[in-house]
Amino acid sequence: MLAAPRQDSLAQDFVQFSVEAGVLRFGEFRTKAGRMSPYFFNAGLFDDGAKLGQLAQFYARRILASGIEFDMLFGPAYKGIPLAAAVAIELARDGRNVPYAYNRKEAKDHGEGGTLVGAPVRGRVLIVDDVMSAGTAARESIALIRAAGATPHAVAIALDRQEKATEDGRDVDHSAVQYVRNQLGLQVCAIARLADLLQYLERHAGEELGEHHARVEAYRRRYGVE
Repeated sequence: MLAAPRQDSLAQDFVQFSVEAGVLRFGEFRTKAGRMSPYFFNAGLFDDGAKLGQLAQFYARRILASGIEFDMLFGPAYKGIPLAAAVAIELARDGRNVPYAYNRKEAKDHGEGGTLVGAPVRGRVLIVDDVMSAGTAARESIALIRAAGATPHAVAIALDRQEKATEDGRDVDHSAVQYVRNQLGLQVCAIARLADLLQYLERHAGEELGEHHARVEAYRRRYGVE
């Protein structure tokens, strides 16, 4: 008999936090790929100081535990901007003080000008974002970082949905995370994955939350990747 997958306590705590904060919801939600998903993760609902601060703690713990080496943080506009700032604060509290920068969607033609704001983009850059659906934001960030003469080195995200990406409206055999890892050559660390969410729901079997397990599991069987 195969042993049950080992539970990641940090991921389990994060899933619980996301559910309690109303960020992770269950029902029927249409994704960007046009799929009907039984769950939805909306990082924009980490919308007050306490929730953002706790989120940053989860990022910092995962980043430090990953062993990824980096010299600075980069937050892609728009959701990545507060994430990078908050994570930089939390890393500094943990004794790892690093600079951070972010981009504007449109170049500024006065003042300091340009599309990049914050510290000079140098060295090995860790991109901080919420989720990765198609890898588009990662590719845009990589281009900006390289244009500044720095090295896009890794990406930290909150949730790895572990599902097939789409190209030209068709499912492909890899996820956006796998594409960034295997095709773009960047390391990726996630606070939690879909597998962790399923473990969390399984732990709540017999409760209202546990009732969503079967539908999330069916969704993973249809669209999931490792």
